[in-house]
Amino acid sequence: MTKWAERERRHAEAFDVIGARYDEAFPHKEGQVAAGAWLLDRLSPGARVLDLGCGTGLPTARQIADAGHAVTGVDLSAEMVRIAARNVPEAAFRQDDLRDVTGSYDAVVAFFVLLMLPLPGIPQSLELIHRLLKPGGLFCLSMVEADLEEFPIPFLGQEVLVSGLLRDELRDAVEAAGFVIEEENVLSYAPATTQAVPEIQLFYNCRRV
Repeated sequence: MTKWAERERRHAEAFDVIGARYDEAFPHKEGQVAAGAWLLDRLSPGARVLDLGCGTGLPTARQIADAGHAVTGVDLSAEMVRIAARNVPEAAFRQDDLRDVTGSYDAVVAFFVLLMLPLPGIPQSLELIHRLLKPGGLFCLSMVEADLEEFPIPFLGQEVLVSGLLRDELRDAVEAAGFVIEEENVLSYAPATTQAVPEIQLFYNCRRV
């Protein structure tokens, strides 16, 4: 098993255990909802939207499906996919590695999923998302601001490896991948649990060049 595959296996197992407790620990997702609203204001009717790292499907897949768009959600965790399918039955969900995702989409959302990658995987994934989008397609990204590379952290009783960039570095990586950042928001966030630490959340709403 490659290092990447072992890492993905560990994260999938961790989030299988975390399951629905994720929404309990992070009940307030105003930044995510606001990014979804920005997206919905700009999508044509019946758009195809890819939700990478869909988690439980809440709030994003639910928000986009409620607006009448076709949502495809992808997550490493089988349990997260199961919960998402229950929460948003009209969307299509599957367990998959983001590197294996194919297709053509009007929009992609990736909320906090790129944190789970090795540091070189962040720009590589941004380039993949660029390829998945139609010209002029929309992209909503969120990350936790951090200067970390594969750093182990306790997260809701599980250990996960996280990587992160400072906001200027993340902005440069997004633009280098072929996106124009149309809106940027920075939020301070305190989870509703002592099993996760307060964080600075970065939201970039972008358009594919």
